[in-house]
Parts: sequence; C-alpha cells; structure tokens
Amino acid sequence: MSQHDATTTPQAPEADLENLLHETRAFPPSPEFAAQANARPEMYERAAGDRAGFWAEQARELLTWSKDFTETLDFSGAPVARWFADGELNATYNAVDRHVEEGRGDRVAIYFEGEPGDTRTLTYADLKEQTSRAANALTELGVGTGDRVAIYLPMIPEAVIAMLACARIGAPHSVVFGGFSAEALHSRINDADARVVITADGGYRRGKPSALKPAVDEALEKGTPVQHVLVVERTGQDVPWTEGRDVRWADALAAASPEHTPVAVEAEHPLFILYTSGTTGKPKGILHTTGGYLAQCAFTHRFVFDLKPETDVYWCTADIGWVTGHSYVTYGPLVNGASQVIYEGTPDTPDKDRWWEIVEKYKVSILYTAPTAIRTCMKWGKEYPERHDLSSLRVLGSVGEPINPEAWMWYRETIGAGRTPVVDTWWQTETGAIMISPLPGVTAAKPGSAQTPLPGIAADVLNEAAEPVPNGGGGYLVLTEPWPSMLRGIWGDPQRFYDTYWSRFEGMYFAGDGAKKDEDGDIWLLGRVDDVMNVSGHRLSTTEIESALVSHPIVAEAAVVGAKDDTTGQAVVAFVILRSDAVERADETGEGADVVAELRNHVAKEIGPIAKPRSILVVAELPKTRSGKIMRRLLKDIAEGRQAGDVTTLADSSVMDQISRGMQR
Repeated sequence: MSQHDATTTPQAPEADLENLLHETRAFPPSPEFAAQANARPEMYERAAGDRAGFWAEQARELLTWSKDFTETLDFSGAPVARWFADGELNATYNAVDRHVEEGRGDRVAIYFEGEPGDTRTLTYADLKEQTSRAANALTELGVGTGDRVAIYLPMIPEAVIAMLACARIGAPHSVVFGGFSAEALHSRINDADARVVITADGGYRRGKPSALKPAVDEALEKGTPVQHVLVVERTGQDVPWTEGRDVRWADALAAASPEHTPVAVEAEHPLFILYTSGTTGKPKGILHTTGGYLAQCAFTHRFVFDLKPETDVYWCTADIGWVTGHSYVTYGPLVNGASQVIYEGTPDTPDKDRWWEIVEKYKVSILYTAPTAIRTCMKWGKEYPERHDLSSLRVLGSVGEPINPEAWMWYRETIGAGRTPVVDTWWQTETGAIMISPLPGVTAAKPGSAQTPLPGIAADVLNEAAEPVPNGGGGYLVLTEPWPSMLRGIWGDPQRFYDTYWSRFEGMYFAGDGAKKDEDGDIWLLGRVDDVMNVSGHRLSTTEIESALVSHPIVAEAAVVGAKDDTTGQAVVAFVILRSDAVERADETGEGADVVAELRNHVAKEIGPIAKPRSILVVAELPKTRSGKIMRRLLKDIAEGRQAGDVTTLADSSVMDQISRGMQR
C-alpha cells in the first residue's frame, strides 16, 4: 500500500501479509564443506551474548587501526549511531597498503576483463602505486580531507582506484552509475557539493563504445561547484575538451609521485555518499562512514562467502555505481586481501556464454550476482553454461531482490553442479553490508530464503501493531538494534532520515520490505511493501505469485502487479517471459490461450484460487533499470490502462511500447 493510499482512504487496520507459498526443500552443507568453513555455529550464541563485544572483536581482528578505539557503540544520538568513534584508521591503507607491507604485494588484486577482450592484471603493489599517484593528483587539483569527489566511470580498474584514491586522502566519494543521465548526475554533484568529477571518454557496452564525458559536460553546463574533471581515456573516442578544467587521468598520474601516506581519519569520518532514488523524486544521499562500515563489510565478505584469500578467485558482477559494488567489489574483498575479477560489459557480448567463459578462464570460485541475471540465464537455456568448465565454483551468492525458489534451484543445479552452497543475501544501500543470509558450512539452505540474521544482527518481522508475528506469519521486516555499517543519515537532511526509516516503528529501522517467517522461524523476503496487493481483503505479496509462476517449467521470469478491480478492489495481473524452448509453442495458432490458462491454473494449484491472475501477458522482455530491478509501477500503469510514466531510467525504453501493444490486442 502506498502512502498516498493510506492518506486518502480511511479504512480498518489491515490484515497481516498472507503466507502463501510453502517451500520444504533444504540443502545442508556437505561434511567436507562444513569442516573447512570459516563460519562456526557457535558464532551466533557468542554474538547474542555480547553484541558490542562481538563487533569490537571483528573490528580489531579484520582491520588495522592507527589508533585503537576504547568505545564500541554510542547510540545516545539515536537514530544516528557512532561505532568505534575514538579510533582512527584509513580505508585504503586497510584495503591496499597493509597487504604490501605484510608481503602480499605480488598477490593479484584485480583480474580485469574488458568487454572487447582486453585484459589487465593488477597486484596489490600495483594498486598501492596507482592509488598513491591518484591521491597525489587529486591533492594537486585542490581536493582535501572532507571534500567530495564525484565518480562517473565504467566498470574498469580506474573506478576502484578512484574510490580508493579518495579514501586515501579522506575525501568522501559519490559514485554515480554510468548509465544515469546528465540531469541525474547534475543533481547528485550539486547535492554533495563535489569539486572534482572523475570520468572517462566512455566505456564498452554491447560491442561498441558508449560515451560518458558528454553527459558530464552537459551536467556542468547547468551550473555546479566543480572545478576540475579528470578523464580516463578508455575507448579513445573524440570528446569535447575544456582547457584549464579537464585533465587527462594518465597525464595527472604520470606527473604525480608514487609515494603517498594515507590520511588517518576518525572512524566516523564520512567514507562515501551514495544516492538512491527517493519516491519524492529528490535523490537521497545515503551517508556511510569509515570504521563500522569497513568492519561489517570485511566480516560479511569473509564469512558469508567463506573466503580463503590465498586460493579463492572471487567475482561480484555488480557495477560500482550500486552499493554492492562499493561493499563487495571495492572495500570488502580488498580489505580481506582477495583476488577478484572485474568485467566491464554485458553477459551476452559477444554471446550468451560470456560470463561462463570468464568463470572458466579465471577459475572463479565464488560468484555473487543478482536474481534477474540468473533468471535471464535460465531464459537463454543451460546450453550456454554447459559449454564451459565451471567446476572451480564452490560458493554462489544472490543479491538485489528476493530470489524465486526455482531460480535458486537452477543456479545451484546448473551453475553449481548441484553441490555448491547458495547464499541468498538480504541488505540495502542503507544497511551498508549483508544483514540476513545463510552461512555456508553452517546453514541448511532453503531455496528462496535469506533465512537468518547474521551473528551480531538483530531483525524481526512485525505486524501492524508492532508485535512480532508468530512462525508462519507475515508482516514488516525491521532491524531492532544498531549495526556497524548502518547509514549515518541522508546527506544534508536529518529530518528526512528520521521520517523515512525510523518513524513507522518506534526505535526500530524499517525500510519498506515485507517478510514472513516460516514454520522454523526462518525469514523470507516478500519484496517492497509498496508492491503488496489487496485482493478481496487478502494482502498478497507479488514475490510469492511471481515465484509460483517461475516454478512452472516453461516460465523463466515473471512480474506481477495489482490492478484496480471493481469487484475485488485489486486483481492480479501477470507479465511472463517464457524459456526459450517454450516460446515457439506459445506462438502457435490457438496455443497462446492454452498457455495462459495453464499458468493461471498452476498459480491456483501452487498458492490458492485467491492468487489466480485475472490476466497473464506473455512478453519478450520486462521493463528493468540498468541494475536489473523490474519497474513494476510502469507495468501497473499499463495494467490499469494508463500511459506508462517516466521511462528514463530503463535499460531499454522500447520494452514498454511492446508491452502496451500486447495489452491492447
């Protein structure tokens, strides 16, 4: 239910979220995996007995402090927490320099694979030199500790180097995803008051150069405080140049010293601002600080992925424009001394097996990606992964939205050969690091469930009256105690921080997700509360109906919305993408209606007649943002007969035209 509905339609207190799907499969770790796992079952008890003490122990074990802390947590200024506040450290020293000092300088930090096939290998010693030169170059351009720097780059090593160079001098970075428009970039530069932008001429996407610098020029023409633009030459394409303002990255680094002493900052010094789209249209600058954030990133990366830095090759497919690319590309893996793959392009360039070719080439052992990517690979078919040797994989992770049980099973069976643990992780830009996830080696994983708050994390599912729901019940997911990597506010807007996250349930963090507890008390995410439908008085989760559809053997992906209905209040409308081998059948004369009837009946059988879609439209593609999130509000517009709203953030805006035509037939 949206806030708009809540204010315009007085009604009786709502029923709790229905718990519809029941998943009984479970996959305990093999004895061999459990024996070598980093995580141990007793961690939960130890953390519950002394949460602050547990986190202090992690912070000291996983990080190097230039000045030790004496105070672990100060929540007297709630909802703003202070963790390890009187300690001092530097993020880049922890991610780079200390590994070199301790004799690990020759270890590979980054295996870079460009979309055109070019490759680079950077060791920790290389990273130290590059981040030192870049930090000196930024200093030369007038950037000091506390100044903000905007980063607008493709997925190339310079993106990580730029972030770490900012952190070396204590200058908070604000990374803007390279797919965002000049307008989005302009608003984020001004909100953060950034003085320097680091960008590139362009990057490679779907086989051709895609320009970035022109969007920076357009953003700056609208008026900003930016004084200099550092430009990485990635594609070699011609770009406009403003003498005196624009500086070539290669020239600036070549002129800079390779020696730089990282600036020690207080644990609560801002590390970065990352903007998320707000419902009001004004982006929210989520503020993260240094000590607590790094401690929880390092802890979760080490234990959720069972990282063995000496032997693992880790690959998180996220872009640095999203929080996953901050926490599980730039900071977590490098603080832990991991070797990781960074890939610039799309999974289907030049063919649909590019990812699996990369896994085989670099012998990737840990893969962390999004459910939407997994479902897309399901749609393409298993012949693509079957072309490659994926036997190096030993842990698979999922992030970004709830994963349907069948997509989870496909991931484990097809990519993980039926033997790898799958960790379905729940967290947000705001939480900074993973909060709820199975621990490989400890948890008997259930397909589609994030399951258990990690050691040191306190979460619950509440009803409307703020009471914990019993096992088997559904409601609102809340975090009941402060955690180290939590956001410290919305940049420049403390009131909005309180109103957005802390006003719904007194003293607890609520960020808009519905969840249920199963009979064992394990947590299942049900998607955004905004996506809940009210059908004949039943509150149904779009996630569960989508999972029921995807459990049918012909369906690869589904999106469900509630559309106005005179009889039931709202009716279920579904949009489905079929697996490649089922598309021909649906296209045959007279078969389309049979496919729809079959799927409607399948939902009724899996969940119950109340969830049976009023209509199902078979589509070739769903409207998604460049990060892979399905834009259900656009589908709701179409389902209710309206023109689709703002499509500027879509990866492919033509998708909506195709769906509109399909609905009108």
